[in-house]
Amino acid sequence: MRWFLGLTTIRNFKKKFKKIIKRIFMRIVEIKEIIRKDVPIYYRRLYSSVLVMELMNKIIERKIDFSIEAKPTGQKDILVTIAEPIDYPLVPLLRELKKFINEIDSDGQLPPL
Repeated sequence: MRWFLGLTTIRNFKKKFKKIIKRIFMRIVEIKEIIRKDVPIYYRRLYSSVLVMELMNKIIERKIDFSIEAKPTGQKDILVTIAEPIDYPLVPLLRELKKFINEIDSDGQLPPL
């Protein structure tokens, strides 16, 4: 039984350690200069903007394009395209970007048409 509890605490430690490391190395500061593009499809919204992020204690700005598409079930499908290369793994960056975009969309901070 003790070895099982040890594995559980080791797994919890690894999860917490990964979260701490991710916060130290990469943090999304803001998305600025958000411009909505005109699209004839009413359930899709396209935006172009500038991503400001802190990467290893340096502030980096990159151009991004993202779209928010409303599905018939009420869910939002967010697609993000980064126009310039970033020296950071894309999968965790895109995951955090989608969360951030979803938050600012639900707060009503995205510009209307």
